[in-house]
Amino acid sequence: MAHPSAPPPRICPACDGFAYVAVTLGGRDARGCLRTITAHCPACQGTGTARTRRNREGARA
Repeated sequence: MAHPSAPPPRICPACDGFAYVAVTLGGRDARGCLRTITAHCPACQGTGTARTRRNREGARA
């Protein structure tokens, strides 16, 4: 008997699932740590997943 499979993951096409990245600004601070900022994917708002789209047939306005 076949087991039901899980639906495929909805990975964001803009960031490929990597919703947060750390960007180095160059140089180091007084303690010797790299200066970095965090950038979030604007397409998925930092979740890494894309919304599913529902196709509504006959709902054209």
